[in-house]
Order: sequence, then structure tokens, then C-alpha cells
Amino acid sequence: GRAMTNPSTDASLQAADDRHDRHFRTDHLMADLKGRSVRGGAVTLTAQGVKFVLQMGSTMILARLLTPSDFGLVAMVTAVTGFVAMFKDAGLSMATVQREQITHAQVSTLFWTNAALSVFVMLVVAALAPLLAWFYGEPRLVWITLALSATFIFGGLTVQHQALLRRQMRFTALAVTEIGSMAAGIATAIIIAWRGFGYWALVGLTAGSTIANCAIVWALSGWLPGRPRKGSGVRDMLKFGGGLTGFNFLNYFTRHADNVIIGYALGSASLGIYSKAYGLVNMPIQQINAPVSHVMVPSLSRLQGEPNRYRRAFLHAIGMLAFVGMPAVGLLFAVADEVVALVLGGGWEDAATVFRFLAPGALLGTVNVAPGWLCVSLGRARVQLVWAAIAAPVMVMTFVAGTHWGISGVAAGFSASWCALFILFAAMACRKSPVSFVQLVSCLVTPFVACVIATVASMGVVRLAFPPEAPVAGTLAASGVLFIATYVSVCLSLPSGRRQARALLRDGIGALSASKAQETS
Repeated sequence: GRAMTNPSTDASLQAADDRHDRHFRTDHLMADLKGRSVRGGAVTLTAQGVKFVLQMGSTMILARLLTPSDFGLVAMVTAVTGFVAMFKDAGLSMATVQREQITHAQVSTLFWTNAALSVFVMLVVAALAPLLAWFYGEPRLVWITLALSATFIFGGLTVQHQALLRRQMRFTALAVTEIGSMAAGIATAIIIAWRGFGYWALVGLTAGSTIANCAIVWALSGWLPGRPRKGSGVRDMLKFGGGLTGFNFLNYFTRHADNVIIGYALGSASLGIYSKAYGLVNMPIQQINAPVSHVMVPSLSRLQGEPNRYRRAFLHAIGMLAFVGMPAVGLLFAVADEVVALVLGGGWEDAATVFRFLAPGALLGTVNVAPGWLCVSLGRARVQLVWAAIAAPVMVMTFVAGTHWGISGVAAGFSASWCALFILFAAMACRKSPVSFVQLVSCLVTPFVACVIATVASMGVVRLAFPPEAPVAGTLAASGVLFIATYVSVCLSLPSGRRQARALLRDGIGALSASKAQETS
């Protein structure tokens, strides 16, 4: 027979859905989606600039208070804990952002799913502590791992709140959350390092930022989860999240296997140098790609039913990423020695060589979000999973082979294999999407060519004009001026470069006008 239902219960559940509806609706975004995206991009990039200053400042301070071995010890743990931590999300944040329609019951059910997963992850990481200490032959890793495991519960409690802010394109709230939590973590780390507790400062960095992030995002979101409900319609979302988690699982393994292999084969000091070089060369990518992705994934998800608008928005955003990101990596390649000396200080000279070997991979890495945007916004997590299954064994074998030449060999192997695999991923993601592979490549050619020419010119002229003993600040200033002048000149000499420059200027003016309008309203 038919199951009996309680009308009063159904009515109360519907009332709860209606009361929370403002957190889930997106129809009001469509009237000015481009404007919201531009304004959101401006807010997010401004916040990223603040975070960049905080990150650089903290790196310069902590690199002088701590040793490469301190960084290497924590990197040994975070290479593994970060891998396990992805399961607390289980791809469900993107499921919330990407879905066209969603309810309070569904998000509440996903919230409790994430909370349960975060507890499970915390217990798994804690159980791994003695195993990690045995694997690396380093007893201090036991307490580092146990301390970091406790932070996962706070991360799991914020997954859906942050997803709702992103879905609603509330980028100011997200920016406040990110800056506030980063500042809290940095302050905690500097205090601990100043008191002479060594590597515990880096543990405090993670713990302080994670706890602060949880407190701030709950305060700003305004959404309170209800009870989980059976039959709330989360099956498809869990399936999407499962495919995305499978990709993240393999991709994280691929991107962090180098840390595990270096730590095991070459030791904590080598890993410390490699990890700091990797962090520096990827800094421009992190400062640009992550905030732009936070804007573009929800924007493209809203456009998945309009292929022409989708294509224009996608190519415009990727072209802007390449136009800004590629020269940043090229300039860092040209002045790697000076950057390492300025940021890290003495004792880190080997990081400059590793830095340069990683740079070719980082150059394409400036647009590494392109295939992911296509797959996530169009709900095609399986394509990502298939690519990751191909990439993982290729990258790991490259890393193992590279250890015969030390950390520089691993870095060179990373760049070579990543470039080839990225091209494959882009071709797979473009297939049966509104964007063709040729269209994607076409918007990257001009910034790539201009970047290569500017890098060669900057290295050649400045090296001839400035001897090795010249002041670092003077070399950096001269290199920067020459690089920017060459890059801009080459871009403006080409029709496609002029179009991208005009588009970038137009977006900048639009964002500035929108910000002024908000201030006066």
C-alpha cells in the first residue's frame, strides 16, 4: 500500500525550506551575471593581493626564524594529511555550487555528511601518526600528526557554508573569511616561532587559520543546518561528489607524490628546499587562479544551458588568466636567484635552481583551471577521473626516476610530465563542450610568445648590465621594468594581444566603477 504521511510534518518541513530559501536561490543573479562576476573578480583579486602580502611577509619572517628541516618535517606530514583531508569535502561543496536548484533539506543532509566524514578523517589521520614516524624514521612526526588531525573537524563544519556563499556569489564575505583566517594563522605561527618552539609554529599556522575560518564563515553565512532527511534527493549530488572526489584523490596523489618521494629518498632538508621553491614558483598561480575559479565556477554553472554565453565567458576568463599569469611566472624565472635571496635569505641558494626547473610547468599551470572549469560547471566529473587515472602513474614514475639527479631532477621531471598531461586533459575536457580545443589554445598563444621573448630579453640584458655582487633590489627593479616593457610591447604589436589588453582594461574600469557605485549607494 501507499506509505502514510503526516500533513503537519510536511507543512513544517516546507516552512523550513521557505524560510531558508534566500540561501539557495540564484535566479536573482542572472539579470546582472557578468557585472557580478566582474565585481566579484575585483573583490576576490583585491583580497588575494592582501593575502599575497600576508603570505610573503610570513614567509620572509618564518624562513628566518625556522630552518629548512623544520619546514621539511611539517611537509612530510601535510603531504599525507592533505591527501586524506579531501574526503571531508567528498566533492559535495562543488555539488552545492554547480546544481541549478537546491533545497534546505539537501544542504542540511550534505552538511551532516561532511561533518561525519571530517570526524572519520580526523581518526584516520591520528591512527596514521606512528606509521608516518616509522616510514620517515622520524619520531617527532607522531605528535605533529596528532596535532594536525584535530584541525579536520573544524574544516568539515565549514564545507557547506562556504559553498553557499560561493553559490550566492557573496565574494566579499568569502574574502573577509579568507583574510581573517589567514591573519589569525600567521599571527599564531609567528608568536610560536618567536618563542623558540621551532616546527610547532607551522602546526600553529594551520590550526589557527582553520579554527578562525570556521568561526568567521559561520558568522557571515547566516545559514543554520537542519536535521538530515531521508529522501531529500541528494543521491545525484553524492554521485557527482564521488566522481569529483575520485579525481581529487588521484590528482592530489599525483601533485604531492613528489614530496613523499623526496622526503623518503633525499631527507627532510632536501624536501624543505624543494617545497619552498615549489611554493614560490606557484605563488602567482595561487594568487590568481584560486580567486578567479571561485568566481567563474558558479558563473559558468549558471550558464550551462546557454552555450554561446558560456563559450564567451570561458575564453575571456582564460585569456585574462594567461595574459596576467604567464608574465608573472616568466619574470620570476628571470630573477629566481634574487627572489630566493630576498624572500628566503641565506642558506636557501639551491632553491633557485629547483625554482627554474619547475617554472615551465608553472607557466602552463597559470591556466591549469581551464579543464576543471569545463568539467565541474558542466557536471562531467567522470572526464576528470579518467584523466587523473592516466596522470597518476606517469607522474609518480617520473618523480622516482628524477631522484637519481636529486631535487632538481624531480623538478625537471615534474615540469616535463605535467606539460604533456595538461595538454591531454585540455583536449579531453573540450570534447563535447561549448569550447573547442583549438579555441582554447588560440587564446593562449599571444601571452605565451610574449612571455618567452620578455623572459629571454630580461635575463640577457640584466645579466650583462648587473654583476653578481650588485644589490638585489636594483637587479629586481631593472629586470621588472625591462620585462614588463618587452611583454607589453610584444602583446600590443599583435591584434590578439591588443584585444586582450582592451578587455582587461575594460574589466578593470568596470570593476572600479562598480566599487565606487557601491560606496556611494
